[in-house]
This record gives sequence, C-alpha cells and structure tokens, in this order.
Amino acid sequence: MGLNKKQQKQIEAARNKIQKLQTLLKAARNQPDDPREIPRLEGEIANLNAEIERIRSAG
Repeated sequence: MGLNKKQQKQIEAARNKIQKLQTLLKAARNQPDDPREIPRLEGEIANLNAEIERIRSAG
C-alpha cells in the first residue's frame, strides 16, 4: 500500500531536517568547538532516518 499525504509530508519534513543537520555536522567537523556536538548531530540524523523507515513500514 502506498503512503498517504500525511506520511509523505512527515518524510519530506524529516528529510529537510536531515539536510540541515548534515550541513551543521559538516561545519562541526571542520571546526570542532564542542566535542559533544558531533555525536549529538549524528544521533539526531540516525533518529530521523529511523523515523522515515518507521513511517515507510507503517505505510
């Protein structure tokens, strides 16, 4: 079964957040001011990817 519009919007929003977080992660790797920042950003990206997979499996 395909995804409904709400699920598609949720996935799109998560992908947008991932893009922004990846930009921040790249900057954090280039200039590591806070050593906790990189793992936090990586964790948020992983959580969003898991959320996308959960939405897809529910659809």
